[in-house]
Amino acid sequence: HKITNRDCISLSMSEVEETLKRIQSHKGVTGVIVVNQEGIPIRTTMDNSTTVQYAGLIHQLTSKARITVRDLDPQNDLQFLRIRTMKHEIMVSPDKDYLLIVVQNPSQT
Repeated sequence: HKITNRDCISLSMSEVEETLKRIQSHKGVTGVIVVNQEGIPIRTTMDNSTTVQYAGLIHQLTSKARITVRDLDPQNDLQFLRIRTMKHEIMVSPDKDYLLIVVQNPSQT
């Protein structure tokens, strides 16, 4: 079962833990990170060093992607970012205040 955009929607704080558990339970998911506007991880299912690395780099990449989308069309905005590498698939759902980052092993989905 692949992670869909619907799995990465904006949530009230009371739903966050339940949603993280649900996303984490998907086959192949190796981690879920919620990052605030400053790029600081506020929830994670990964170890600290991995979380800090992913949070910082993906926050920067998402900011650049959002700027690029807006430069191409000022009426547009970034909705979802999916990065597929040889080892992982990284899915990012940007919100006004947070980023939801899901890392999965695509060979296990």
